Amino acid sequence: MDEGVDSMNSESLGATDQGLPDQYADGKAATVWNYYIGNTEERTDFYRDSICRLLKEHGVKHVLDVACGTGIDSVMLLEMGFQVTSLDGSDKMLKFAQKTRWQRRKEAAFDQWVIEEGNWLTLMEADVDFPEEGFDALICLGNSFAHLPDFSGDQSSHYTALGNFSRALKPGGLLLIDHRNYDAIIDTGKVPPGRNIYYQGKHVDEIKTSVLHVNGQATAVSLDYHLKVPVTSKKRVKGKLEVQPLTGDEKVMSSKFRLSYYPHRLESFKKLLDESFGKHLGEHTVFGDFVKLPIDTVPAYFIHAVVKKQQEASK
Repeated sequence: MDEGVDSMNSESLGATDQGLPDQYADGKAATVWNYYIGNTEERTDFYRDSICRLLKEHGVKHVLDVACGTGIDSVMLLEMGFQVTSLDGSDKMLKFAQKTRWQRRKEAAFDQWVIEEGNWLTLMEADVDFPEEGFDALICLGNSFAHLPDFSGDQSSHYTALGNFSRALKPGGLLLIDHRNYDAIIDTGKVPPGRNIYYQGKHVDEIKTSVLHVNGQATAVSLDYHLKVPVTSKKRVKGKLEVQPLTGDEKVMSSKFRLSYYPHRLESFKKLLDESFGKHLGEHTVFGDFVKLPIDTVPAYFIHAVVKKQQEASK
């Protein structure tokens, strides 16, 4: 798999009339996203254990997943016994989560799984029941927050979204949010080498990374994905209609799509989070690929665990 990095001079990011860009609107990425993610069991061994450990350490029971996508993280948490409410700005991605809910509706956790469209900039207006004190935890994983551009050049959209994340949490609640190691991408021109704990799909042929510079500053990173996914056919097996992959090298479909991101550097994102929580900031711990910093290796992802400050007892 090639993950080369180029630089480019300009790019236009589209945005929906709700203010958030839906880069999955054409359905290209949504249709093949699970092929990029790869085998969920292989992916989640370390990933799942790391997330669940952090959630359990903070006594979390009810999680708000604000970047649900096709539902992979929400499903993982449901299977681990958490109550989950899921939001996403892309109806194309949510259709896959809703399909999973329907297929597993006979399981109580999935029958009660709440899935709705949601906009980070108007999060508290989402059509879900917010607990009176707030959610135990809120997760925004998979480099999802980097989808939100800096519309005005002062990061006000980022502050608004993160402020809403803080408001959705109960006192003592936990925010888990991550981003790619854009420091490495921008500074070295290369995606950090080694195993990616998030995405382990075997159908990735090439990922080409482009860095957009404006007035000498990196303002956007675009990833051009090239996947080769198996073509499937439907046939009846013992009276049931099943989807099966066709065999042979010619039974492979090429899929290409582009996603663009705001390149959050580690130190600036730490400051952004701390200022967004303001007086409600409790603890803020940073991990590199779920190992607490500092570490000896160059991580692919930084994960921030932010605890909302407990309310002080009245005197």
